[in-house]
Amino acid sequence: MGRWVRLAACAIAASLLAGCVVYEPVPVTSPQLSLQQRFDRSWAAASGAMSDEGVTIISQDRGAGMIRGTIGGDSIVATVQTLADGRIQVRFDSNADPAVVHRVSERYDRRMGR
Repeated sequence: MGRWVRLAACAIAASLLAGCVVYEPVPVTSPQLSLQQRFDRSWAAASGAMSDEGVTIISQDRGAGMIRGTIGGDSIVATVQTLADGRIQVRFDSNADPAVVHRVSERYDRRMGR
C-alpha cells in the first residue's frame, strides 16, 4: 500500500507542476528619440543651465551650435555638436573661474537627468 501512496503522490505532484506556466519576460524599451529631438533637448538643457547659474545669454546660433553668455564680465560659451556616430556632445568653455564652468556643467547634467 505504501508503494501506491507514493506513486499517487508523485502523480499528483507531477500534475500540479504541469499546470504551472512560466512566461518569458517581455523586453520593454523606451521610445527612442530622433536625432533632432536629442539635439533640441541638449540645446535647451545647455541654455537653461547657463541661465540657472546667472549667465546672461548674449547670442544663440543653433546652426553653429553656439550659445554665448557673460557672467561677472567673463564670457562662457556652450557648444552643442552632433558627432558622426549620432551622439550629442556639449562643452562649456570660459575664461571665467573654472568653478563657474563646473557649476554650469553640473546644472546641465541635472537637467539631462544624470
